[in-house]
Amino acid sequence: MPDATTPSRPKGTTTFQLTVRRFNRSPLAKIGGVIVLFLFVVTVFAPFFAPYDYNRTRLGMVYIPPQRVHFFDEAGQFHLRPFTYALTPDMDPDTWRRIYTEDTSRRYPIYLFVRSWEYRLFGVFTSDLHLFGTEEGGTVHLLGTDKLGRDLLSRIIFGGRVSMYVAFFGALVSAFLGAVIGAMSGYYGGAFDAVTQRIIELLLSFPTLPLFMALSVAIPVEWPPFGVFLGIIGIFSLLSWPVLAREVRGKVLSYREEEFVTAAHAIGAPNPYIIFKHVLPNVISHVIVILTITIPELILAEGALSFLGLGIQPPMVSWGVLLSDATTLETLGRNPWIMLPGIAILVTVLAFNFLGDGLRDAVDTTSHL
Repeated sequence: MPDATTPSRPKGTTTFQLTVRRFNRSPLAKIGGVIVLFLFVVTVFAPFFAPYDYNRTRLGMVYIPPQRVHFFDEAGQFHLRPFTYALTPDMDPDTWRRIYTEDTSRRYPIYLFVRSWEYRLFGVFTSDLHLFGTEEGGTVHLLGTDKLGRDLLSRIIFGGRVSMYVAFFGALVSAFLGAVIGAMSGYYGGAFDAVTQRIIELLLSFPTLPLFMALSVAIPVEWPPFGVFLGIIGIFSLLSWPVLAREVRGKVLSYREEEFVTAAHAIGAPNPYIIFKHVLPNVISHVIVILTITIPELILAEGALSFLGLGIQPPMVSWGVLLSDATTLETLGRNPWIMLPGIAILVTVLAFNFLGDGLRDAVDTTSHL
């Protein structure tokens, strides 16, 4: 029996626990993770969070600036429930611009979980429930409207869903291709490795954005918007895998001489089994890190292509499509809120980069605890 003074043996710490511990050391990574999770929830359930149909036009309400939410009425009385005032369109006598003034005689409270326009969630469930809204006749354009009177907040939410779906699925397919091709290249070596590396070097020698633009032009103009959506995902997937393939190859070159691979060979395991059962699971953490870094790059690429008219096409909406409304300094100067989709892109890219940096440091076994 051990002596009472003998120190107890400390419990072992798993690799996952060490990874979580390293990740928690980075406040920016945790902030980025929370923002990314929030963005995914909002975009997946976009119809619920959007107060208006993103394609609903109201030509009498064009270029409304971000609408103010009030807690105090014109008499200075406090109201626990926020509200907006009715808007009256007018014309500026000096600039001949349409302006909107608040009609303080008509007040519209803002409610949570309201019934409004109908939608199909995931194409299956029919609902008309929305997070917030006003009663009939009121408006709540928190981020203003565009040139056709469409609610900008709703369009940013729905546009975020398209932009993030394009980037996420494009990065996911490219991660699968890069992981498999890189693992096979590093494991087999020889002529297959040499040919694969020359192809990777060739693809990496081209500037990324011009190559995206050149291939986007090749998408047939008669394709429907959803076809263009799939085509953009395919282009991103086919051009984004080389970086990950090179990274995975370097990892596999060191793993293929390890004892667990030698043992698998000794018992007669076939090469494909060794690659998918023993080698790839050891690089999956690295693949996840590269995936989180690839997504913001593709969000920027989609935004640039759609801004130039080479990506997502109306009536679908993405952040790049929304930014295409800000093509003239005159429009931007008069209606600066139409640049808000650019802020959404900036926040999303920074959040993914913070998260990616944190995950990269967390899976780095050489970092100090």
